[in-house]
Amino acid sequence: MKKYPWWKAMMDYGICFLAIIFLAPVFFILFFTASIDTGFPGIFTQERIGRFGRVFIIYKFRTYHSKNNTKSEVGKWMRKTKLDELPQLFNIIKGDMSLVGPRPDIPGYYDVLKGNDTAVLDLKPGLTSEAGIKFRNEEEILNQQNNPLEYNDKILFPEKVKMNLDYYNNLSFKNDLKILLKTFSVLR
Repeated sequence: MKKYPWWKAMMDYGICFLAIIFLAPVFFILFFTASIDTGFPGIFTQERIGRFGRVFIIYKFRTYHSKNNTKSEVGKWMRKTKLDELPQLFNIIKGDMSLVGPRPDIPGYYDVLKGNDTAVLDLKPGLTSEAGIKFRNEEEILNQQNNPLEYNDKILFPEKVKMNLDYYNNLSFKNDLKILLKTFSVLR
């Protein structure tokens, strides 16, 4: 994919701009709550791999206590409801992410893909995806494993790559709408 589809950019910027305006009070409440609960500022930043393997900084509401690195009760709720990911709307406005695309991962995964799998890097990382929906309880899945890292590396991540390649090969406005609607239905 040489050029990003125009309809994808229009959808990303249009929806995100409206969502940020509409959700401004929610952002303020969650930022304030996270700051009190986990320490100021209530925003967590981390390096993630983006389009073409470039590193970018992702934004999330902080869900872990800054002093003892344990997940807060409010943080557990925000992670379960995915509200901790709302600041990623600003990543979309910045052009680092898209509404729909492979969920961004830490260095050592997407940036080391080989062969045809590297096509995933032609996509901007997304706020949601088929793989993100399927593995929305990934933390719970990994916590049930004897060796979570090995399970992630040998089972989960390869399945995500396969699903993201399928998305890449079938990229369409209709498919993006379907994934967005599916995301909203599972978040209810």
